[in-house]
Amino acid sequence: MTTRTASCRCGALSATCEGEPIRISVCHCFACQQRSGSPFGEQARFPVDKVTIAGDSTEWVRTTDAGNLTHYHFCPTCGTTVWYMGGPIPDAIAIPVGLFCDPDFPPPRHSVWEARKHPWVTIDADVEHMN
Repeated sequence: MTTRTASCRCGALSATCEGEPIRISVCHCFACQQRSGSPFGEQARFPVDKVTIAGDSTEWVRTTDAGNLTHYHFCPTCGTTVWYMGGPIPDAIAIPVGLFCDPDFPPPRHSVWEARKHPWVTIDADVEHMN
């Protein structure tokens, strides 16, 4: 079984995930752009029972554009958002893919909020496109 660990920049907060993600997506909504500091956020979702969190986190809750609550957990030392819950799969933990520091991580299969996608961003045709 595959085990992957994601961690914040200072290493104080981490998430160890067992098995393959149930969803890997890129999101072009403004909240993901702000969270990631990039034109989109990429996240992998894992079943809650397949993720072990180590370290203290601070939680921030926001209402999404779709009206759902999302609970973000970030490192109180360096500020990195390591995991969050909510959105299209509320019983899964989402982890920003860049925190795994793994260039061989599987590619996204979904691209959402494309109405807010920067025009120069290109997403492969075999990815499911939404919005």
